Amino acid sequence: MKKVVIALGGNALQESGKPATAKAQLEVIRNTSRYIVDIIEEGYQVSIAHGNGPQVGRIVLQNEAANHITPAMPFDVCGAMSQGMIGYHIQQSLRDELKARGRNKPVVSLVTQVLVAQDDPAFYHPTKPIGPFYTKEEAESIKREKGYEIVEDAGRGFRRVVASPNPIKIVELDTVKNLVESDYIVVTVGGGGIPVIEKEDGKLYGVPAVIDKDLASERLAEDLDADILLILTAVDQVAINFGKSNQIDLDYMSVEEGYKYIDEGQFAPGSMLPKIKAAIKFAESKLGRRSIIASLSQGKEALLGNGGTVITKERIAAYKELIEA
Repeated sequence: MKKVVIALGGNALQESGKPATAKAQLEVIRNTSRYIVDIIEEGYQVSIAHGNGPQVGRIVLQNEAANHITPAMPFDVCGAMSQGMIGYHIQQSLRDELKARGRNKPVVSLVTQVLVAQDDPAFYHPTKPIGPFYTKEEAESIKREKGYEIVEDAGRGFRRVVASPNPIKIVELDTVKNLVESDYIVVTVGGGGIPVIEKEDGKLYGVPAVIDKDLASERLAEDLDADILLILTAVDQVAINFGKSNQIDLDYMSVEEGYKYIDEGQFAPGSMLPKIKAAIKFAESKLGRRSIIASLSQGKEALLGNGGTVITKERIAAYKELIEA
């Protein structure tokens, strides 16, 4: 079986315009699970990572709103809460969908820590959007009241941003590998993993940050020696000149072309850019590996060569031979 690491975007966990309730999230994830099981039924060995930006942001807001009743939890603990909540919904939904199709395949979610560098420059330049979207007026008010760093998020509104350090090492990697080798579907590095630093005493300490889930998924894919990194998002394909009259949707992109488009500023920070960076990093890490960026509904077809945007290190001819094999 070919190993696939699936990185689920926000649209796979929460539907825009719907209430941010546990019930609404579970309904969306049940639908997402159908697409994932479609991929499993094609014979792929699947591991799953996911984001947590909106969820961890709301948990922080809940903590702050209730801090006159009970002490607010620190940011890293809120990240762990979001991992457990989302992982619970994914493992339950996948288990039910597999069972409905007559497949007895174990699913487990693992609360995962990811090591980051204490001196990572990201701690001085917050970029990772979390929590709900605000109007400009709401954002200015919250910034004055709470001192948050708030920026516009890809034209969709204003959001709080926190530090987003690079993932160095998945702390529980050996456990993840053992579960994968035992044919478990593992939900791991949720929300990019809980960011921790290692002090001189060898102990781990949580830090207030959110690791980009696509970069954490790439780290996971390399460490598991996966064949494919499948990044599922809200669009069917990567595009250049996005939203303009000369927009071009890309079926294929080489690593070299990807770097060129990044230099041209083709991809929005906090949106498509981290996906492209993760896809390139995995594709160039070893000959024969490929990354795919596609919509949730097109995931299976993209794996079969019929959709999405494929990123490889090889020339296009070699890629076609890879698909045919």
